[in-house]
Amino acid sequence: MDIDIVFKTLADKNRRRIIQLLKQKEMTVSELLTHFEITQASLSHHLDVLKRSNFVTDQRRGQFIYYSLNHSVFEETVNLILNLLV
Repeated sequence: MDIDIVFKTLADKNRRRIIQLLKQKEMTVSELLTHFEITQASLSHHLDVLKRSNFVTDQRRGQFIYYSLNHSVFEETVNLILNLLV
């Protein structure tokens, strides 16, 4: 993973908030949207950025798409940051 992509992805407060929420449980766009004062289009954009950087995965179940954290990417990110400091 590219460290610049990590920092760019995590630089946005809405994306950090999405990560915090998904830390608790997987959620749909509708569930996530109740925690924000942004449009669904904006939330979908942030989810797309998180998916492209592999921080978040999605899974369709019936008519809903559930978003969850990709924990292995977070472990990799922590290691990247630690390597910068050592």
